[in-house]
Amino acid sequence: MADTADTSTPDESGGHRIRASDSDRDAVAARLRDALAEGRLSPDEHSERLDAVYGAKTRGELEPLTTDLPDSAAPAREAASAFPSPRPVYGAERIVNNEASGAVSIAVMGGAERSGHWTVPARYVATAVMGGIGLDLREALFTQREVTIFAVTLMGGIEIIVPDDVEVRVHGAGVMGGFGSSGEVATPSVTDPGTPIVHIAGLAVMGGVGVERRKRKHQKRREIDSSE
Repeated sequence: MADTADTSTPDESGGHRIRASDSDRDAVAARLRDALAEGRLSPDEHSERLDAVYGAKTRGELEPLTTDLPDSAAPAREAASAFPSPRPVYGAERIVNNEASGAVSIAVMGGAERSGHWTVPARYVATAVMGGIGLDLREALFTQREVTIFAVTLMGGIEIIVPDDVEVRVHGAGVMGGFGSSGEVATPSVTDPGTPIVHIAGLAVMGGVGVERRKRKHQKRREIDSSE
């Protein structure tokens, strides 16, 4: 009797047991990041799946993590229509090779602000004397993975707003004033290998430096749409 040819594909004959490579894991992580930006996954779901990605040993363990997501080409087309401005970036995507937007904010009996799309250098200095400064990092990019913001205020105030995918470490001190964070700031809700780390150091004398996590505009928009 003639032998019957094996017509099964590599995956059907055990390809799912092939050991996963770093590039396999990175490709799945990129799809999950896109799904997070588009609102297909919540931050908690994204973090849970990302943990599974980097704990996966075989391709078979990776496959279930994206079976309910569209292919990589579809999200790019849909994201373009969902976000008229640049698609939101998360985690390691924020680290770029761009030139910094500046390194200093100074407010003397006045105010200064940095917000929107701007690039944070390795070291940024914010000084407020009887004035106020607002630094909004929700849409910011970073020249390095770890950056330090030196916040110094005398009889003034500095507010620093951070998103849910950036790790924050506060090292400052207050003298007859306050230097600290409100809510759960230390641990980001969205974790990603290589996510930016922002160190906030400095001194508040008879004034205050506050750090707070807030939702990004597209996240607020999704909440409004889902409630209608």
